Amino acid sequence: MAVLVSLFSFQASAQTTKYKCLLQMSNYVGEGAYVAVSLINAKGEYEKTLYVMGDDKKWYTSLKEWHKFSSKKADVSAKTGASVTGGDRSVTMFEIETAKIDKGYKIRFESAVEDQKYHVTDAEIPLTTAGITEKVEGKGYIRYVKLSNI
Repeated sequence: MAVLVSLFSFQASAQTTKYKCLLQMSNYVGEGAYVAVSLINAKGEYEKTLYVMGDDKKWYTSLKEWHKFSSKKADVSAKTGASVTGGDRSVTMFEIETAKIDKGYKIRFESAVEDQKYHVTDAEIPLTTAGITEKVEGKGYIRYVKLSNI
């Protein structure tokens, strides 16, 4: 019986939904932005890195709060891609556990540009059934972010 319960629990927690993420950058002047996309739990703590835009690890320290979290882990399991410059658009994909929906979780977009201001919460999407696919305006280098189910 315990094996059956454990198997059911694993299957329930392993269900994920794939999302396509459209990120539109504002028309800022400067180097390409590094953006960390993180799953934030109901307590406001980093739980998982979903994606990192910017593939040169020496600049990860500029994403200060995310770097504190990620440097404690031996391996960042998220996918990485190129940094994004002013006016650029990026389309990425990631998976989110369906059990996290409507449980107080958020997706945080943290951004930094060399020799410019750092934004710990440039954009944040609430993981709610109604809010996850709403267009969210950015507060810094990000103009807006929009998720859609795949």
